[in-house]
Amino acid sequence: MLNLSDVIDLCRVPEKKKIQLKDFPANWEVAGRGMASERRQEARRLLVEDVQELSTSQELLYAADSWSVLVIFQAMDAAGKDGTIEKVMKGVNPQGVDVVNFKQPSVEELDHDYLWRCAKSLPERGRIGIFNRSYYEEVLVVKVHPEYITRQRIPNADPAKKSFWKSRYKEINQFERRLVRNGTRIIKFFLHISKDEQKRRFLSRIDDPKKNWKFSPGDLVERGHWNEYMTAYEEMLSATSTKSAPWYVIPADQKPMTHLLVAKILSNEIHKLNLKFPVLTPEQHEMLTHCQAKLQAEVDGD
Repeated sequence: MLNLSDVIDLCRVPEKKKIQLKDFPANWEVAGRGMASERRQEARRLLVEDVQELSTSQELLYAADSWSVLVIFQAMDAAGKDGTIEKVMKGVNPQGVDVVNFKQPSVEELDHDYLWRCAKSLPERGRIGIFNRSYYEEVLVVKVHPEYITRQRIPNADPAKKSFWKSRYKEINQFERRLVRNGTRIIKFFLHISKDEQKRRFLSRIDDPKKNWKFSPGDLVERGHWNEYMTAYEEMLSATSTKSAPWYVIPADQKPMTHLLVAKILSNEIHKLNLKFPVLTPEQHEMLTHCQAKLQAEVDGD
């Protein structure tokens, strides 16, 4: 039987502690042979249960209309963000969920500060918002490619200085603290794929004509910066995992376990909000009774 509580604890990035990704496995090891078939089957079975629980939680979130939930996914290419979102959210009412994909900034977005395009896409109360990539790109991709800062035309910006990045980490933490204080639960996932597994998935996309569209030569360019990205992720995770907005490093080499862990963490975090269905006032109860009597009389009249 999978003990998910222990695994989740290991995935959570501690607050105010410098971490190294080598301490967070990308591959779910079972007896040194990867993820055994019986564990895969159990993970899929448990996923169905957690998706059902998440669906119930989403209905309660919508009815209570007091909190919103922001889910952030960051990962290297081919780590499975799209598939994870699809699998985990497939049982949730789509009317209560918004998925936003952040790609290369537009001209309009570059004319605002780097948090603007994400801030205007935040979920409203009662809804779940999913960011497929986010403002964290500004301390990941932009850190690996500091020349992008030039396009942002920030006065006196110098990405060569550590103080520039420390300021961005601080600004992000302040932004998230404000969101939490105002009723947004933030849950952040880094899908941690190994370099070998990324290679395997890239080759699969090239070999399968139905998956060719998923592959871009630019993916190999970014793969060439693998070590730089790992360093950027380590620094970002260490600086921005907080008590109120923690990061979870999810092993992403085996998709069933990835999906299960994300679903379980989401379900747990929404449950912690201690949401309740709205309680009607005596006047509202009286109105319901009145409406019930009118409807019943209408049925009896037929």
